[in-house]
Amino acid sequence: QVQLQESGPGLVKPSQTLSLTCTVSGGSITTNYDYWSWIRQAPGKGLEWMGAIAHSGSTYYSPSLKSRTSIFRDTSKNQFTLQLSSVTTEDTAVYFCASDTVVEARPNFGSWGQGTQVTVSS
Repeated sequence: QVQLQESGPGLVKPSQTLSLTCTVSGGSITTNYDYWSWIRQAPGKGLEWMGAIAHSGSTYYSPSLKSRTSIFRDTSKNQFTLQLSSVTTEDTAVYFCASDTVVEARPNFGSWGQGTQVTVSS
């Protein structure tokens, strides 16, 4: 059973870059057919898929966030990282990492981390 755990700062100042890491255990991020996603949920809103990195290392981004988002991985640590630049208070959300067999991770499919709260505030 693959397990995922998000880590990173819970508070980020406006205009800074948010950086979160997902550590994977019980499976490899280079496993064929798997995609490793970042998803967020802002207060009072639904889940928003942000982007993913494939087992091959290819990356995919939400068009609405593409200009500010970067996802990369460290295969030696079995981790993948989200960076979101120029954050505003609108980026305050619970951030999840997840794995699935499709690019955009689906709720109730694959494996999800427990989520981590990130607040953007000065």
